[in-house]
Amino acid sequence: MMHAYDKLYLEKARTVLGRMLDFAVHDLKHDLSAFFDLFIASGIAERFEHGDFTILAGKSGIELAYMVLDETEFDYERLTPRFTAGRSEEYWTGWALAYYQWLTAMKFADIIRAVPIREVCALYSPYHEMDIRHFADKMNELCLHQRTKTRLKQLRHLVGLSQRELAERSGISLRTIQQFEQRKKNINKAQIDTLLPLSMALYCDMRDLLEPLDQAAAE
Repeated sequence: MMHAYDKLYLEKARTVLGRMLDFAVHDLKHDLSAFFDLFIASGIAERFEHGDFTILAGKSGIELAYMVLDETEFDYERLTPRFTAGRSEEYWTGWALAYYQWLTAMKFADIIRAVPIREVCALYSPYHEMDIRHFADKMNELCLHQRTKTRLKQLRHLVGLSQRELAERSGISLRTIQQFEQRKKNINKAQIDTLLPLSMALYCDMRDLLEPLDQAAAE
């Protein structure tokens, strides 16, 4: 398997990402999901993914947190960091995510799209007491399950709508939405007057609703 970068940097990378999330949540008082979104939007996540040693080994987690805020032009006040006696759940989340990203060479954005970071954090118990390979196996299982969902269903869950709520918001019938999500109808063959209201209700581009060719079902 081709890993994201040289294993030489892995342990440092795990410590840096773990400390970044711990500091962002417990000292800077950011929401975990919102801060990780900033990490991705800042471009620093991409540098991390590609093994930029100035990020992986040249920064502390605290410096990395401030870099994220600087790159996204987020106002903040510099604080004297506190150091928790043990690993927080957020620290473990970053520590474990860094390992999984290195192992799979996936983008952080793709990992979190499949398994939201709050769900990763919820794996703390019991996985923080297990070998990290058990966590990786669980993440593989969750990612595989997510890939079996249609993009429509993934986006609906991301926005937090039920099928009925999406139908009411978009004006597309509940039955049609169910058929798309069950792949009984091929959304790739849907007309613009169906795709447009769905995309507007889900705050996405119409193209985001289309299925990869190898997953699209024929009507």
